[in-house]
Amino acid sequence: MTQTRNMLLNVGPSHPAMHGVIRMILELDGEKIKDVDIEMGYLHRAFEKMCETVMYAQCFPYTDRLNYVSPLINNVGFAMTVEKLLGIEVPTRAQYIRVLMSEISRVTDHLTCVGASAMELGAMSVFLYMIKAREYLWELVEEITGARLTISYVRIGGVKADLTPTFDENAFDKIAEVRKVLIEADELLTRNRIFFDRMKNTGKLTAQQAIDYGVTGPFLRCTGVNYDVRKANPYLVYDKLDFEVPVGSTGDNLDRYFVRMAEMEQSLRIIEQCLAQIPDGPVVAELTGEVMTAADMVDHAKMGETEALVEDEVLLDPTLQGSTKKYYEGISADKKSVVLPAKENTYGNIEGLMNHFKLVMYGHGIKPPVGEVYTAVEGANGELGFYIVSDGRDNPWRVRVHPPCFPIMAVLPICLKGDLMADLVPTFGSVNMIAGELDR
Repeated sequence: MTQTRNMLLNVGPSHPAMHGVIRMILELDGEKIKDVDIEMGYLHRAFEKMCETVMYAQCFPYTDRLNYVSPLINNVGFAMTVEKLLGIEVPTRAQYIRVLMSEISRVTDHLTCVGASAMELGAMSVFLYMIKAREYLWELVEEITGARLTISYVRIGGVKADLTPTFDENAFDKIAEVRKVLIEADELLTRNRIFFDRMKNTGKLTAQQAIDYGVTGPFLRCTGVNYDVRKANPYLVYDKLDFEVPVGSTGDNLDRYFVRMAEMEQSLRIIEQCLAQIPDGPVVAELTGEVMTAADMVDHAKMGETEALVEDEVLLDPTLQGSTKKYYEGISADKKSVVLPAKENTYGNIEGLMNHFKLVMYGHGIKPPVGEVYTAVEGANGELGFYIVSDGRDNPWRVRVHPPCFPIMAVLPICLKGDLMADLVPTFGSVNMIAGELDR
C-alpha cells in the first residue's frame, strides 16, 4: 500500500515575493496549500520602546519608518494622539495641509502595492509606469517637506512648513499625469486575461472572517464592509470634503485591486478639493524688514542688536524653510509650551531662544498631563492607531501602535488555504505587507 505525505516547503525570507522580511512554512498536497505557518519579526526595530526613551517631538523620525511607503500618514497619526493628550487644536490651514499630504502619501502607497504586485505576476511595464507616477508625487512631497521618504514633516501643533507658492500649479500638473498612468494601468491589467485569471477567486476572505480578525482598510472593504476611519470617525477636515469609499463584494485579490485603484482616484479628488478650499494664512503677509540669513541674524543678536530684528525675515536653508513668522500662525498652534517659536524669535531675542531651548532640552520639553489616549487615522492599509500613556514627563511612559498589517497577516493563512502554490504570490502582494509597521 502506497503511503502519501504532504510536503513542507519554506518560502522566504530569501524569496523574491517575500521581500526578505517574512517566512512562510507551507504544507503542500501537490500544488495545493493545505496549511500555512507565518513567521515574522525579521525587521523588528523596537519602535515602541525607542519612543519611550526620547521626547515626544523626537518620535517623528521613528514614525517615518513604520509604513515607510506612506510616512506622512504615520506622522499625522502620532501628532494627533499627542495633541489629543495636550488638548490643543491645530490651525485650519495646517489641518488641510495634513490631509493634502496624507492623501498624496496614500496614492504613492497604492501605486507601489499595485505596481509591485503586477510585476510579480509578470506585468513589468505596469510596474515601471506606476513607479513613474509615484515619482511625480514624491516630487511634490519633496517640494514641501525637503525630503522624499523619511520626511519627519508633521509637528506637534502643526506642520514644519507651509505650501510653496508654486505648489498648487505643480500639484494639478502632477495629478493629471498620475491619472494618465492609472488609465494606462487599467487598460493593461483589468482586461488582461492572464492577470484577471490569476487574481479572480484567489485569496478569498469573507466579511465575517475579516471582522473576526480585526482586519481594516482595502482588505476589509473588498469583502463588502464599508468601514473607513475618515468617514466613521472624521478627523482633521475630512468631514468638509466630498469623497466616496470604494467597496468590493467578493473579497478576492481582484476586488482588492479594484478597491485600491478606485481609492487612488478618490484621493486625487480629495487633494484637488483641499487645494480649492484651503484658507489663506499668514503666508501672504509681508514683513517690512529686510531678509537676512540665519547666520547674520545670530551675529546681530550676539551683539545685542535685536531691536531692528523684530520685522526681519530669516533666509533659511531648505530643511528649515517654513519655520518663519510669516508662516507661523497658519501652520502652528499658538502654544508656547508645545510649539517651537518662529526662527526670527529663536535667533533674534532671548525670550524666543529660551522658549526654543526649553522645548528641546531633556527634562523640559513638551509635558502633557498625566493620562492615556488612543487616536486612529486611516492609513493606506487600514486603521493606524497610536496609544500613548503619559506620566507627566517630557517622554511618553508607554507607546503602543495598532498597525493595519498585523491583523491582515494573522488572517492570511485563511486566504491561502485551498489555493495553489502559485496563488501565494498575488495574495501576499495584495496584503501590501510593510514590515516596518508589522514588526515595529
